[in-house]
Amino acid sequence: MHYIITRARYLKDYKIELQFKDGKVGIVDLENYKNRGGVFYAFKDLEYFKNFSLDGITLTWFDEVDIAPERLYEIAQ
Repeated sequence: MHYIITRARYLKDYKIELQFKDGKVGIVDLENYKNRGGVFYAFKDLEYFKNFSLDGITLTWFDEVDIAPERLYEIAQ
């Protein structure tokens, strides 16, 4: 499972720098998620977005919202 996130650092706006178990480092821009609705509606509040944590596999927001680590791996640039 090379896509497990081992480190995450907020940069600015909706950008987060991620490091994965296989050593890949990339930046994800999740701004478009705030317009998806549903559980991602809370991302419209940037302060909410900034308060992510790692659950041992992926990013999570207050144990309510997460994004599949394989998707984050795929979009990390």
